[in-house]
Amino acid sequence: MTIDPLSHFSRQELLRYARHLVLPHVGVEGQARLKAARVLVVGAGGLGSPVAMYLAAAGVGTLGLVDFDVVDASNLQRQLLHGESDVGRRKLDSASDTLREINPHVEDIHHPVRLSSENALAVIEPYHLVVDGSDNFPTRYLVNDACGLLEKPLVFGAVLQWEGQASVFAAPGGPCYRCLFREPPPPGAVPNCAEGGVLGVLPGLIGSIQGLEAVKLILGEGETLAGRFLIFDALEMRFRELTLKRNPSCPVCGDEPTISALIDYEVFCGVAPAPGGPKPEVPERDPAEVREMLESGTPPLLLDVREPYEWEIANLGPLGAVPIPMTEVPKRVEELPRDRAIVVVCHSGARSAAVARTLARLGFPDVSNLRGGLLAWSRDVDPSLPTY
Repeated sequence: MTIDPLSHFSRQELLRYARHLVLPHVGVEGQARLKAARVLVVGAGGLGSPVAMYLAAAGVGTLGLVDFDVVDASNLQRQLLHGESDVGRRKLDSASDTLREINPHVEDIHHPVRLSSENALAVIEPYHLVVDGSDNFPTRYLVNDACGLLEKPLVFGAVLQWEGQASVFAAPGGPCYRCLFREPPPPGAVPNCAEGGVLGVLPGLIGSIQGLEAVKLILGEGETLAGRFLIFDALEMRFRELTLKRNPSCPVCGDEPTISALIDYEVFCGVAPAPGGPKPEVPERDPAEVREMLESGTPPLLLDVREPYEWEIANLGPLGAVPIPMTEVPKRVEELPRDRAIVVVCHSGARSAAVARTLARLGFPDVSNLRGGLLAWSRDVDPSLPTY
């Protein structure tokens, strides 16, 4: 029996998708493919916003959204799924309201979890493809490896400051993220968006490219970014492209893959210590502990290793903090006392941990790291300290 693709759509849907139905390479059959598709979007933030909104508008039948965060005022500059009235709400709830307004015919499924090696395969398995809108290396490696193991195409995107990147990984015969970046960078070497900033328009552009690639994969039309790595410089308004090839020795998609199960990606990326492993080279101190040290008769020196523009937003100058950016510390160690305790401070604790280890190796006898950085200080000690 021949099935009429038009029977898949209500009258309202036919009107809604009219511009697709007359479009070459889409048409009724292509729109039926979109309606039958199940796409998982990792992150309902800067990249996830345009991806989810455009895929919903395009008529992708099932959209899964992974996010465990709540809306913060600092999100609103770029995360268009959310508005002023959503501050404090779960991002998934806010996103659902927005997507329902865009297209009530789309089913959105919530996954209010932090993806981990314990749950990623189960979350990803029911979907046809995955769009990664995450903003950290552990999640990127986790999603890449999970998609490789499950043979699910992965649409990658990343943004920082004025630059964006996009590609398609884990497509049949194509490279994966590990073919390009076998190992993660050292912790703190690459700032996140909160530390380095991001132009609000940029995620809209890169996320739209991700949405476009997802639609092409569903339709089976056009040439995707599989095997290509797109780099966009917003300041110069230039696109560059790198050709990528599958690495035969890649541990995920190589000729003899060595990764057959998901690992602990926090440990792999160096942002968490290995269980049972050696203790950190320098101690980590909670904000409350550092506050007690500052109130003692021998207060430590607070060394703030953030960038000058971050210092201008918020700082512990009134408590005696001294600003020396991370990259300048090795050249200015003579400015630091060796007969006084030093607590290194940054935005979230990653850069400061790296600097603290460097100082310890240079012979400073009493160096520690403020666990969680100024974010933790604002949360636990002084809520009046601005966060960003």
